[in-house]
Amino acid sequence: MNKHLIAIFGIFLFASAFQIPGPDNKARKLPVVVDKSVKARIDATLKSFVDSGKVAGVSALIFEKNKEVYQNAFGYADREAKVAMGRNTLVRIYSMTKPITGTALMQLFEKGAFQLDDPLAKYLPEFADMKVYKGVDASGNILLEPARRPITIRDITRHTAGFAVDLNLPGLSELVKEKDAMNPNNTLSEMAKKLASLPLQFQPGEQWAYGPSVDVQAYLVERLSGKPFDTYLQENIFTPLGMTNTRYVLPATDRKRLAVTYRRSDDGVLTRVSDDETSFNIKNYPLKPGGFGLTSTLDDYMKFARMLVNKGKLGKATILKPETVKLMATNHLSEDITQRMWLPSKGQVGFGIDFAVRLRHPASKEENHGIVGEFFWDGAASTLFWVDPVNEVTAVLFLQQMPFYGKIHKSFRDAVYGEYKPM
Repeated sequence: MNKHLIAIFGIFLFASAFQIPGPDNKARKLPVVVDKSVKARIDATLKSFVDSGKVAGVSALIFEKNKEVYQNAFGYADREAKVAMGRNTLVRIYSMTKPITGTALMQLFEKGAFQLDDPLAKYLPEFADMKVYKGVDASGNILLEPARRPITIRDITRHTAGFAVDLNLPGLSELVKEKDAMNPNNTLSEMAKKLASLPLQFQPGEQWAYGPSVDVQAYLVERLSGKPFDTYLQENIFTPLGMTNTRYVLPATDRKRLAVTYRRSDDGVLTRVSDDETSFNIKNYPLKPGGFGLTSTLDDYMKFARMLVNKGKLGKATILKPETVKLMATNHLSEDITQRMWLPSKGQVGFGIDFAVRLRHPASKEENHGIVGEFFWDGAASTLFWVDPVNEVTAVLFLQQMPFYGKIHKSFRDAVYGEYKPM
């Protein structure tokens, strides 16, 4: 695509997003995304995954221009007990906790509690004078060098802090296992101290590596607000938005609504994950992480997504300022950061504040479909949400399957937006 076409496409997106008036001074209305035929296509797509045995159960909810335009569920939340997947099913959202944590942190940013480029150690002194892993010597002793610059708060919002996540590095991997920073019996304070005692995997700002950065954000929220992290979320996000089904620990009365997690083998067989492996939301562990751990329903998470598409507001609740939502949904990754773990698998994206941000149209039909300007994230059990501010579309897709099953995300996106068309 040449520069002139790119410029024209950009102007079109801007005009579409803000409904710039045409020659007749009437606002040009965007075409409807989810019409009757699209609803049928989504139904057929999701049902096919259940009918073929690729997933046990799946549900989805879509709003367009503040109106519900699609909701349905197929298959089972508990296949063995024949409990249907439904609108009120609770699921473990895993990393879809992260954007909620980022929202909490940015509420404090709005109050002037910090600047994004402040050193993290200004508020969490545990993270001062960090050392960086260089490998091991001939005797197997770990080699370290000083960090060339401090970790900043921006680094922990975009996964460039350098926290150790690679468990295949000699010497460092053993230290990570020994410290066990993310053990659920640690408090956030204990987690942070253990994490800060470890060498960084790389120099701050030089790579994108997914890891415990958002858990550090949660601890920062605690320190800046003076409140336990889960209490802060309840008071400042969940209660104002009416998210009555989003929490870390489920009361006994709601546990029957919690979907079973299934593990898919290489040959496609689904096996029920044991309750012992998924007990985090049943027991009240000390750790209330920022990077995972919440359970939610379609409607609850949709309230959060709709707040974002409405530039920080939903109903009478104001959660963020419009300029803060824009900042969060803006790419903060320099092109110089070329090592990006598996982020490129998400498509033509950068990364903002706890969201992937779509920068370009898909380069091929094999890539995930999406609209330039969209911001989104997903979870380890294959959940997904996105915010499309151009078309004012918000979508939430729930299932409970491991390992992460990206194929259903692509099919769901294709069902919503239609066949890929080269730009």
